[in-house]
Amino acid sequence: MIEPKTHTLDVPGAVLHYDVREAQGSTAPILLMIGSPMDASGFGTLAGYFQDRTVVTYDPRGVGRSKRSDGAAESTPELHADDLHRLISALGGGPVDIFASSGGAVNALALVARHPEQVHTLVAHEPPAVQVLPDREEALAAVVDNRRTYDRDGFGPAMAKFIAITSWTGPFPADFADRPVQNPAEMGLPTQDDGSRDDALFGQNLMTCTHYAHDFDALRKASTRIVVGVGVESEGQLCYRAGVAVAERLGTKPVVFPSHHAGFLGGEFGMQGDPDAFAVTLRQVLDGDI
Repeated sequence: MIEPKTHTLDVPGAVLHYDVREAQGSTAPILLMIGSPMDASGFGTLAGYFQDRTVVTYDPRGVGRSKRSDGAAESTPELHADDLHRLISALGGGPVDIFASSGGAVNALALVARHPEQVHTLVAHEPPAVQVLPDREEALAAVVDNRRTYDRDGFGPAMAKFIAITSWTGPFPADFADRPVQNPAEMGLPTQDDGSRDDALFGQNLMTCTHYAHDFDALRKASTRIVVGVGVESEGQLCYRAGVAVAERLGTKPVVFPSHHAGFLGGEFGMQGDPDAFAVTLRQVLDGDI
């Protein structure tokens, strides 16, 4: 295994921490793996399958080691995109390849719309681009209710609703927010409100990520090759359907990856995907074989 070397980068309002696994002698583009709000620790397993090229991971602002100093309550995809632009510039300017998961895919699409010259291939895996869903009004209402639950009751009840939203199959009914959800205690979630409201998912990124309106005109004109990925096991769920809708707006078809929304995980955060098969598909996409 290539041991990562940690670096820091000062950006407006934050200090980003990023890790470089340098493959000596590699001529392939740097492979940047990003999530949101997931930090670099989620890509340890997946990075191990790409030791023939330099892999870079990072903690988005306000997550993990990347501390914020701007005092802002939320982080927008535009702000994350600017951070990524500055990170790629620090890495030599690109063009890099990007594997972007979940909210990271939303941020990477925002980056490509603004700086396509920095990205050779973007693999955007299951972006929660709620604005492009046919049932966007109902889905956005469910997200708004999720944030209100967090503001009112704290992390545990909000996470229970979040899991209900992300695992729902098919279009959202108008009364989704009024439907009962599983008790947080039954899911191993905290039931006591600790009073904090700075969670990276619920406090910083939930609303701005899901409500972001992508610039599809810019994305269709971009020099970047954009491939949208969806997980075979998450068919019908919000992020799968959003990925399909994004691909349709780009005039492409999504690539179906093994496993689920976090199919590249190899036990990180207590979650297990199918990283062996996932890495094979990702390599095929990056090599242009899919």
